[in-house]
Order: sequence, then structure tokens, then C-alpha cells
Amino acid sequence: MLDTIRLTNFKAFADAEIPLGRLTLLTGLNSAGKSTVLQSLGLLRQSGDAGLFGDEDEGGFLLNGTMVDLGTGQDVLHEDYVPVKGTERGIALALDADGTEFRWAAEYHAENDLLPLRSGAGQSGLPLSLFDRGFQYLKAERLSPAVSYPRSHEAAIRRGFLGCQGEHAVNFLRHHADDLMVEEPLRHPAVDSAGLLHQVDAWMREICPGVNLEASAIDGTDLVRLGYQFGTAGPLASNRPHRPTNVGFGLSYVLPIVIACLSAGPGSLLLLENPEAHLHPRGQTRMAMLMAAAAAAGAQLIVETHSDHVLNGLRIAVKNKTLPHTDVRLLYFHRSAGRVEILSPNVGPDGMLSDWPDGFFDEWENSLDQLLD
Repeated sequence: MLDTIRLTNFKAFADAEIPLGRLTLLTGLNSAGKSTVLQSLGLLRQSGDAGLFGDEDEGGFLLNGTMVDLGTGQDVLHEDYVPVKGTERGIALALDADGTEFRWAAEYHAENDLLPLRSGAGQSGLPLSLFDRGFQYLKAERLSPAVSYPRSHEAAIRRGFLGCQGEHAVNFLRHHADDLMVEEPLRHPAVDSAGLLHQVDAWMREICPGVNLEASAIDGTDLVRLGYQFGTAGPLASNRPHRPTNVGFGLSYVLPIVIACLSAGPGSLLLLENPEAHLHPRGQTRMAMLMAAAAAAGAQLIVETHSDHVLNGLRIAVKNKTLPHTDVRLLYFHRSAGRVEILSPNVGPDGMLSDWPDGFFDEWENSLDQLLD
């Protein structure tokens, strides 16, 4: 498990140490640095996948690729960086994982999108949770509802990767539909089957009552098809499959998140941006409970969110003893005097918070005060 991320001269952070838990919630106003934390991990994974972290410290940071597109060196160097006399400009990323420190330091080149590692600054080993098969990075902008989705054996089956936009999630589900889930916290009590497809169906019905999924290959093509069926509940009640394009964004956006959580085994690492996107408040709360169950089953989740419903769903999961309160880390990012500060309210065993920093999910109270004034 990743315990700490340290960022030096990287984007919003001149020097920051960011503690992590089994389930970490990143919150705060826009442009406060939350996405930078996820991007730093995406950058490391992207560079590792490209073979740029060799035993001899060869290679470097690949700024543009399948995980992140960060531009060039001048786009990622901290804007207020002041070089120390006698040293060169540089960007460093470090991780503490299970008692071992991993550190990468790269030279600065303003116009390059491959920043070479400094000699002797790399780490011969790699933290498994970041570079293993169980890694998933689902961005805020996920794949829009579509008639068909790509069928990539390399991505979805050999690597087990859902795609940063969730583009391989349907093919992953089609291939692993009958795989059994043994992690008890994740098993939905409403269905007897432990198969992945049945469990995805059950959790999707928490978000949209009555929905059932149908994933199938399109013969003669490199595509798969997804259909939604609705039972007796809701305005679309019918046994006829509906195209994703006819049921809105919410189901398509949340499906990769549900699959990622349910397929994550112990030691997996999930990076999730705005899992609440296009979801009704009820669905956002249920999503948080699913994420808590995935963490309780042994995965590590780092989640960026703007939703108080996600926060409250997590608090309820703690109160219901799905996840120990000691496994939860809340990080609130805000800018003060031109710098990013990170505050960390504690969650108690009853789901209550130790404090509510100014600006931390307090807009409802602020609005209510104005309405009652």
C-alpha cells in the first residue's frame, strides 16, 4: 500500500508531503492541486509502462501518453520555483510504500516532454500496487454513451486495464462475466451468485433500480455491444435492451467505476476522479459505500470528489463498520497566500468528523444561512 506521496517542484506544489490511507478522499476548490496528486501517480505508471525506469536509472518522466498529457517541462515545473544556489532545476516524485522509499528526480528541460532522470536518483525496485496488474486510473471525463465499444484483448484481458476513460470496461465485463468474487465485503446481499456480471448488476441497481446489463461481442468486428434492460421499476420498464445512448450519461459514466471496485483484489490501486459525475445524490451515496467495501476487501483507493454525498456515504460506511475509521483519510486542499495547504479532518468510528475547515463541504450551510436570514 502507498503510505505517502512527496512532490517537489511539480505543478501546484513546491514541496508537499501527502499522507494516504486505505481510502483517501481528495477534496477542495477547483485548481487547488487535487488532480495533480493523481496525475503524479499516472505519470509514474505511464513512464514505467514505457520502460523508462531501468535498473541503471535510464529513461525519465514521459509527460504525454496514455495516462496523462501534461505538456512540456515548463508546464509541470512549479511556477514559483526558486533554484537553490549551486543546484539545478528539477522535479522529484517520491513514494513511501510498505516501509520502502521510492524516489525519482528528473532534470528540467523547458521544451521537452521527456525529462531525463538524474544519475543515481532512481530506485531499482518499483512499488507493486502502482505498477502491477491491479492498477486502474479512471478520469473525470469518461467515455460517453455509445452504440459499441472497443474490444481490445491486449488492454482488457491481458493487462486487465479498463482504460482511463473506461473505454475497455464493457469488454472486460464481457470476458470476466462468470468470474467468481470471493471478497465478502463486496458481495451484494441481494443476489446469490458471486459472478462478476451478477454482482455488477446488483450494484448498478443500487444506483438505478431495475437495471440489468447485457454485454456481447459483435461478430466480425473488434467491437463489443452494451445493452441495458429495465425490469418493473422506472419509466423505461421493459425487457427490450436499450442502447446506452438512450439512457443518459449516468449509467455509462458509473459502470467503469463499479467494475473497477468489484474486480479489485487485495493490493490493487484505484485512482478515481469524480465518481459522482452525472449521478443522482442517492447514487453518489451508494457509490461511496461500494468504494468503502472495495477498500475493506484489500484494495487502496485514492478518490477526487466534489460531492458531499460521497463524503456522507463514506461516513455511513464507517459507522456501519464496513471500513475501519482508521483506514480513511480526508484531505482538503485550499490555496492560502499563494501556496497550497492540505488539511486532514479525522473520521471517528461513529462517522463524525473531528472538525470542519472553512470551505470544506460547507456550502449547504452557507446557503441555508442566507435563506434563513
